[in-house]
Amino acid sequence: MYTACIPDAAAAVVGVVLLLHSASSFSPLISPNFPVTRRTVVLASTTEERPAVAAPVPSRIAPDAGYNPTWVEEGRPGLSPEEFLKSDTSKPDASGMWECPLTRWDSDGIDLDKAQRDARKLPKCPLELEAKPADNALGVEYFIKNKAKIRADLLKHGAIWIRGFDLSKGVAGFREMYEALGLDPCLDPLHSSGLRKFAVEKDAVYEEVNKPSLRGHYIGLHSESTSKRSAAYAAFVCFQRATESGGRFLVADGAAVLGEMDNKVLKKLYDRKIRISVSNLDIPPSFPAPIKEGIKNLVKSAVAPKFDMDLEMIYESDGKPGRLQAVEEAERPVNRHPITGQPIWFNNAHNHARKLRDRRPCGVPEVGMTEVFYADTMTPLDIETCQEIKRASEKHITALPMEPGDVLLVDNYRALHGRDVFAGDRFHAVSWFTWDDNEEWRGEERRIVEKNGLNKVINQMMDFLPKDFESDSS
Repeated sequence: MYTACIPDAAAAVVGVVLLLHSASSFSPLISPNFPVTRRTVVLASTTEERPAVAAPVPSRIAPDAGYNPTWVEEGRPGLSPEEFLKSDTSKPDASGMWECPLTRWDSDGIDLDKAQRDARKLPKCPLELEAKPADNALGVEYFIKNKAKIRADLLKHGAIWIRGFDLSKGVAGFREMYEALGLDPCLDPLHSSGLRKFAVEKDAVYEEVNKPSLRGHYIGLHSESTSKRSAAYAAFVCFQRATESGGRFLVADGAAVLGEMDNKVLKKLYDRKIRISVSNLDIPPSFPAPIKEGIKNLVKSAVAPKFDMDLEMIYESDGKPGRLQAVEEAERPVNRHPITGQPIWFNNAHNHARKLRDRRPCGVPEVGMTEVFYADTMTPLDIETCQEIKRASEKHITALPMEPGDVLLVDNYRALHGRDVFAGDRFHAVSWFTWDDNEEWRGEERRIVEKNGLNKVINQMMDFLPKDFESDSS
């Protein structure tokens, strides 16, 4: 009965396969040529009502940060790509790493007034650890001797900016460092989606967001998590800073953001919960209802499970006729830290809210645009709420000028991270880590090799894109 529409359904599936992976901290189809200016922006007021038609796209302005440490012009010398990507052949193969653990949710019954008061008392994030000549000379021994203190400081501060060690200028030394600290690698929570490919698979090191086609895209603050899976820790390493300009790594304390947030806005978001749509598929509104339902079921059964996320396929959540959206489950934007019990601003709204994405460097086509909804009504966050999320978040961003060998250790349940736009070539990498001292939280799942197919297909597509790819290119 639906034979005539099979090509449209097939196109729908292909579109989702290639573009649903925008669910993470960035979307792959961007324009690197936006003029970038920085200033404080007050967003125009609007209502929460769903728009009948799409509003004009506002001017795009790269957000500023609360703190911009000085970036030395000449920088620290690094290694060549051939050198920094060398693996230590004597080390065992770490590619059979743990699966990313399930997200530890403990978000009900939080006293938000007390949580905000307590959050304002926590130590600064990130802590800076700069190597003295004697420390640097010790190499990996420094991290073996100081493991307990560094791990305690990571829990206390939420992130540690480790600077000035030659050890971590290459993959082999970087692995020595994280192993000395007792960190146990796991897969990226969205490994199956192809968001990141491995820089060196044997050492469990992923390439960070370096693709030339992504260099003009501002990545907002987020935790490396979905409602289903979250890494416990991360180590971001710089092997090569951007050769022309930009590319600062962004980090913000989720506790500080919580403490900063307007109390009324915070309570509204907490009580109503949020849901995040991660992809759009525009079906012709004229399609008969049975055909649209068939497409929805096909995507739900054949494509969505490949992304290892709990998604619901919903039509027209943002008010656009015929639009099918993949939407995550409802979650509270505040969650207790699994170890400390401290409530933290733990969500990706700063990165995913459409009203914020539309106002900063981001050339994502409609199929890849994310949105954040109030879970109780499935209406997009109003602009006043988005403005408060923007203000509270960006006030606490530290924009790190990372040099070759610099490492940022991150407690993924405490600190949020992102990346500014850049010009030229840049090579940062990252390893994700599971719970190394709690087997129950870690789980027993090892890497599922079958997940790799989609990851490789999408990365081959991304590598094919030219450096000057724009969102309206074919």
